Amino acid sequence: MTERILMPLDGSTTGESAISYISELISKMSPQEQVEIILLHVIRNRHSIQLKGSVGMVSVPYNNEELDRIKIEAEKYLASVGKRFNQLQQQPDISTIVSASEIPAEEIIRISQETKADLVAMSTHGRGGFSRFAIGSVADKVMRGGHVPVLMVRAPEEG
Repeated sequence: MTERILMPLDGSTTGESAISYISELISKMSPQEQVEIILLHVIRNRHSIQLKGSVGMVSVPYNNEELDRIKIEAEKYLASVGKRFNQLQQQPDISTIVSASEIPAEEIIRISQETKADLVAMSTHGRGGFSRFAIGSVADKVMRGGHVPVLMVRAPEEG
């Protein structure tokens, strides 16, 4: 039997907090269990720019050249993260997906269904109250909107 774990990563140390938990989980599994880890990076396909002489920001899509460059960097990042699992006695199969979307949570949910993931393992910044309301929580949206169990690891507080 293969256990398929989807790990969304945003490129930050905070976003990588779930890696140690998944590594420990894999090391405790029986040798007969085959594990596949799918590392996912969702690029927000729009970015904000400050218009000269304007007080506000405007959101514009990346052009194809910019998006291709960002995707290449994201693939390199995911490959380097994948190497962290090499020291495990029971080495999982690692695959990577780089995707672009305006709404990362919806993309994570879509890919979890598409890949038939058994578990989504992700980190959360642990925001609460007004901060979460104002900013939104990708992890919270994935947990509430998806149909796959979600392991949320609260990132250690910085400072």
